[in-house]
Amino acid sequence: MGKKDPHVDAYIAKAAPFAQPILTYIREAAHSASPDIGEDMKWSHPHFVYKGMIAGMAAFKAHCAFGFWKGKLVVDDPGEGTEAMGQFGRIATVKDLPPKKVLSGYVKKAMKLNDEGVPSPMQSKPKTPKPPFVVPRDLAAALKANKKALATFGGFPPSAQREYVEWITEAKTDATRTKRLATAVEWIAEGKRRMWKYGA
Repeated sequence: MGKKDPHVDAYIAKAAPFAQPILTYIREAAHSASPDIGEDMKWSHPHFVYKGMIAGMAAFKAHCAFGFWKGKLVVDDPGEGTEAMGQFGRIATVKDLPPKKVLSGYVKKAMKLNDEGVPSPMQSKPKTPKPPFVVPRDLAAALKANKKALATFGGFPPSAQREYVEWITEAKTDATRTKRLATAVEWIAEGKRRMWKYGA
C-alpha cells in the first residue's frame, strides 16, 4: 500500500457513517494502483498525490464527491458523472462508483499524465489578455489638479490603475460617476488602492 497520511484517517473517522465506506473504498482503489501514491490534505479535503496532484475526495452531508485533477484526460466517459461534482456525480453509496479495478486504472492513467508532465486542461488554456485601458478625461483632469494623487496613481501598477478606471467608467449615472471620481482622488492621494478596505 502507498504512503498514508494520518490526517486522512482522521477525516474519514469524522465523516458521516454513510460516507466512511465510500471514502475507504476510494482510498483503497487509489493505493492499489501504485505503492508510490501519496496523500495530502488540500482545502480541508483528502487528495492523492504523485509528482503533483492526482485526485481528491470529499464528504458532504448527504453525498461524497471524487474527482481527478486532470479529469477530462483521465475519465473520458461522460456517463460516469457530472463535471461539477468531479467525474462521478453525487456519490451516496459505494455502488455509485466503478469497480476498484476501474478506479485503480484511472489512477494509473493520471500518474502517467503526471510522469509525462501533461498540464491540467484548465491550466493549459491560454489566458485572454485584458485590452489596454485608457484613463478617462475627467479622472486625468482630477488627478492633475491633485499633485499627490497624480504622483501616487503614476506609481501604482497597471492592475491597480485599471481598478480605479473601471470603477469610475462603470458608474451608471453621472451623479455616481462624480461621487466615485471624488472618492477615487481622495483615496489615491492617501496611497490607497481601490480595494483597500478588503486588504487588497
